[in-house]
Amino acid sequence: MSSSSSSKKLHVYGGKASFMTWRLHDVLYVAKHHWIPCVFAMGFLFFGSVEFTLGMVPSSSPPFDVGFVTTRSLHLLLASKPKLNTFLAGFNTVFVGMQITYILWTWLVEGRPRATISALFMCTCRGILGYSTQLPLPQGFLGSGADFPVGNVSFFLFFSGHVAGCAIASLDMRRMQRWEMAWTFDALNVLQALRLLGTRGHYTIDLAVGVGAGFLFDSLAGKYEESKRSKAPTPNGTKEAFFL
Repeated sequence: MSSSSSSKKLHVYGGKASFMTWRLHDVLYVAKHHWIPCVFAMGFLFFGSVEFTLGMVPSSSPPFDVGFVTTRSLHLLLASKPKLNTFLAGFNTVFVGMQITYILWTWLVEGRPRATISALFMCTCRGILGYSTQLPLPQGFLGSGADFPVGNVSFFLFFSGHVAGCAIASLDMRRMQRWEMAWTFDALNVLQALRLLGTRGHYTIDLAVGVGAGFLFDSLAGKYEESKRSKAPTPNGTKEAFFL
């Protein structure tokens, strides 16, 4: 930044840096009306101190995962009852099929491609990241031939496509004010995440990033749609089939 532009900004504040104009009532106002950034500021300070004082996990030890600790009882239950594990895996596969069906329906039937574009972005990025860093299966993994993808095939751990796909579908439902469907998908997504932790099918970070990925790629798909949307017919008189 040039010195002239810096001096112009300082001139706006009467020749003082912004923080030098703060008063007690300004701080109280921020704490009252902008409490969310304040909470994150405290989180930054807290986890900064935790990160620099916490002992590192040795390379010879399995990763520490708070989700695995929380779902230890569920893991033991599923390990002792293979039929229950298979049933829940099959139910989860049906749920994934519901996600795929809804996302394709919005494009092929309703003519709204945003969710489909978002899912394509997400799956491609997941493939790149999953291949780039191929994490080992967590200890105690409880596989099932009924789980998606069906047949005990290999899969990328980072990040969870199950969770990301559900988030994409739920966001589209909210856009269309299908509130009951959205809340149902959200509830099933939470149960799905608990099952994945209980079976050691994903690390906690895989699931958390999956949620974030759903929001990120939904936003990117929206921006892409806006940049490509054409309200007029194409030169040959046909309507664009994908970008409506």
